[in-house]
Amino acid sequence: MPSKIQVFLPAVLIQIFAFAGYLAGAILVVNAAKRAGIIPTSPFTQLAAPVAQLAAIGLVIGIYLLVSRKTGALAASGALLTVTSLAGLVGVEFVLNLVFPYVDPAVIMTLHSGPLGTALTAVSVLFLLGTVVFMVALWRTSGVPKGAILLYTGSAIPIALRTIFPETVLQLGLIGLAVAVTWLATWMLRNISLENADQTAARGPATGVILG
Repeated sequence: MPSKIQVFLPAVLIQIFAFAGYLAGAILVVNAAKRAGIIPTSPFTQLAAPVAQLAAIGLVIGIYLLVSRKTGALAASGALLTVTSLAGLVGVEFVLNLVFPYVDPAVIMTLHSGPLGTALTAVSVLFLLGTVVFMVALWRTSGVPKGAILLYTGSAIPIALRTIFPETVLQLGLIGLAVAVTWLATWMLRNISLENADQTAARGPATGVILG
């Protein structure tokens, strides 16, 4: 039986972070379907795309809060790198979805060859590095589903290195990441323990949360 970590956090806070993961997963599926031509590009899909990264930030923060007492500096570094890169990817998605579709292809090529291209590459590398560090920290933590960790890591590779992978592989990466973040969000909700409510009430207004 896996060990459990008792973390005293408001249950509603964990629920918010978990539902942020569900939102990120849903938008990733929409993004994949849009890229595959299953659903048409529209103002809704263009505006929704950056929300996936914003919601994923909440998921990463929630996971880190649950495991921080057992993972130490490695998880902190991974979470910080991941959150920073996701914040950068919000800007990337705004450019890709709300600027490039309305710009001449020749201009896009010029932009890619300048500082913008450098910034896009830096954000992608940071996202991949943060993912690997954070997932390694989670792998070393008992209770976190290993399948979700492997799927998250594997799916992040074609997303971070999208320029060198075929479009089909990128779409599969988006779907895989959607499944992984949904899996992790479900794990978070499942680890909210109602049994600790009385114990936590004796210590303060927070609700007990158990990870395991």
